[in-house]
Order: sequence, then structure tokens, then C-alpha cells
Amino acid sequence: MPTRSQYALMSTKDRNMVLFICFSSAVAFFDFLIYLYISDIVASALFPVNSNPNVARLQGLGLFAVGYLARPFGGVLLGRYGDIKGRKFTLLVSMLVSAISLLVMACLPTYAQWGLISPALFILLRLIQGMAFGLYVPLAWVFVAEHVPRQYLSVACSYVTASFFVGVLFSNAFFMWLSNVMTTEQLVDYGWRLPFFVAAILSFLPLLAWRLVSETPFFTAMLASKPPNYVAKPLTLLSKHCKHSVFIGMILTLIISSITTVVVILLPDLIKLRFNLDADLFGFSHSLGIVFMIFGCVFYGILSNYQNFGKILAAGSALLIAVILAFFYHLDAGGDYILIMYALLGFCSGIIGMMPAILVQLFPTNVRLTGMALCYNVTYGIVGISIPFGLGYATTLVSFSPALYVAFIGFIGIIMGLYFYNLPEFKKIEHVI
Repeated sequence: MPTRSQYALMSTKDRNMVLFICFSSAVAFFDFLIYLYISDIVASALFPVNSNPNVARLQGLGLFAVGYLARPFGGVLLGRYGDIKGRKFTLLVSMLVSAISLLVMACLPTYAQWGLISPALFILLRLIQGMAFGLYVPLAWVFVAEHVPRQYLSVACSYVTASFFVGVLFSNAFFMWLSNVMTTEQLVDYGWRLPFFVAAILSFLPLLAWRLVSETPFFTAMLASKPPNYVAKPLTLLSKHCKHSVFIGMILTLIISSITTVVVILLPDLIKLRFNLDADLFGFSHSLGIVFMIFGCVFYGILSNYQNFGKILAAGSALLIAVILAFFYHLDAGGDYILIMYALLGFCSGIIGMMPAILVQLFPTNVRLTGMALCYNVTYGIVGISIPFGLGYATTLVSFSPALYVAFIGFIGIIMGLYFYNLPEFKKIEHVI
């Protein structure tokens, strides 16, 4: 007989909680990505002066990669804490750590003032921020999934995923504004601090509504049902009972991280390596693509809520393959309809919006955050570090390399779709080992 949660309506409190997490998620992505846009400027301020601009750029990108390296450690270690002590307090820790680290970054002295201590402190802070961010993303999905009624699971998780790209869009707009109102000299002198101050303030804002946030019902129910002598060991339980779930979770995260990294972050720079397009039109097209990706995330989240997940994943992956190949053939032909093609590509890339709801269901409550953090951050760390350099080099040799890689990821999506299509219904999210 169906449980009450399967047919319960979403309450006002649930809606407010989803809005809280969505706003916090947009801010988290802004916090982590804004540095990418000013990495060479920050490197000029915090590192020894280098006459070669390419070396300065590599220094900046290296600092960005440091954040990816730290994510698995923060995700797994703090995720384990979230499975033992609770989601609410762990969410508070991740938000506070990120906000404080950003505030300290904004106040750091330059290389001219403190010498090598400045870049060393910045690297340390990027590591700390990366650890907090590595925990936050899977925690946001888990927090929403364990609050809303079962019938809204896919839709609510897709809202959170879409909010990540709202943060990306905001970071794009903020950088464009900053580069228009300040000269390069002003940015190197003091302007580079402004994004970190803004990010820190935005990170503290959600905490004003903290008293309205409650612990998730699933975690509360798990604590109430466990025996008195129960000892929580999420990592041990994962290694013994959830190896298959970890593998499936890493494959799904490979799809999410690859599409996000290539389409949202790398594609503009990769296209510029081999194609000549109007800079202003191309910049607007990229932003338009992200807008349509937000819509796509919500669309696929709603669709998968009513249709078989495997069928939607296979069909959506096939459509993404067709669109990414058409996108690059269109660029090769001159790119006259770049606005339309970028919008289509963004919308089809929104297929990743449906995947977090499945990631959540792969793991039982008492190892859910640890399992998701492990899958998400280990895979994202590998993709985030290897793909920019590997795909950048491949694109200098073959202009269609980004399209071929996304098509490869699309084929993996088709295979996973067929796999899920032939599976019996997932274990209920309430299941506890």
C-alpha cells in the first residue's frame, strides 16, 4: 500500500525550503566560479610578476584546479559527518566555511606586500573553499530530496540543478560589468577583491533565514528507528553494501560533470581556438545557451517525474548527440544561426537536471550523503582537471573534438538509459540498511 509521503502535497514550508536551497545553490556556484573569470588578474596581484601572460594565465588556472583537488576530501569527510550528525548542521558548516574563506580571500595582502606568504595563503583558502563546495552540491540535492513528498522528488532536484546555472549566469554578468567599469590596472590594484567581497556577502545572506530551516524528516526518522547500540559507519557500509551504487553514481556524475564542464565552462574558449566569430554575439549566445539550459533542467526534471527515467535518459542523450554535432557543423559553415544553435544545445544539455533524483535513490539514508559526495566529487575532480587540458590540446588538432567528446558522453547516457529502462522499480528512498 502506498505510503502517505507518495501522495502528500508540498507544503508552504517545503516550498520555502526549496527556494532557500535554490538561492544558496546559485550563490555557491557564483562563489566557486567567479574566480575563474579573474584568475589571471588575481595571479598578477598575488604571484611574482611574470612578463609572459600565458604563464600568468596558467598560474591562475592552476589555482582554480586546486579547488577541484580539494573537493573529494571535503565531500567525503564532511559527507560522512552529515550521515552521522545530520544534514542541517552540516549544511550550516559548509555555508559558513565558504563565506569566511571568501571574506579572508578578499582581505589578503598582495605579493608586493607579503611576498610568497600571499599566494600560499590563497592556495590554502582555495583548498578550504573547495572542500566546502564539494560537500555543498550533493548536500543540496539530499536536503531537498529528503524534505519534499516523494512525488516531487525529480522536479525539486531539477530546480536545484537549474539554480546552479543561475549562479553561472550571474558570474558571467558580474564579470562583464566589472571589466566594463574598471581598467586592467584598477582590477590588478584593488578591483580583484570586489568579487570575493560580493560572494562573501551573498554567502552570509541565506543564514539570515537559518532558524526557518529544519532537519530532514528522513534523517530524523532514521535516528528514531536505530537501535541503542547502533554505531554509524557510513564508509564501512558503503564498501560492503553499496559498491554497485557507487559505480552507477560515478557514471551518472561523469555525464553531469562532462556536460557542465564542456558546454557551460569550456566551450567558448574551445570554439575560439578554431573558429572566428563576432565576440559580442558569441558572448550573448553563450549566455542564452545557459538560460535555455536552466529551462532544460526543469523540463527534463518534470518529464522524468511522469515517464520512465531510462526512456527519457536514452532519448535525451540521443537528441544531445544530434544537436552537438549539428552545432559544430553549423560553426564550420560560418555560424550564421549561432543564437538558435546555442539555445538548442543549452536546452538539450538540461538532461542533467533529471539525474540527481536518481543519484539520491541509489543510496539509503544512513550512507546517502557520503555515497553521493564520493561519487560526485571524485568523478568531478577527475573531469574538472583532465578535460580542460586534454580537450584543449585535442581541439588544436581536431576542431570537432568538443563535439566528439560530448557525443561520447551522450552514448554513455544512452547505455545508462537502456540499463535503467530494464531495471525494476528503484528501492524506495525511505529504505535504510
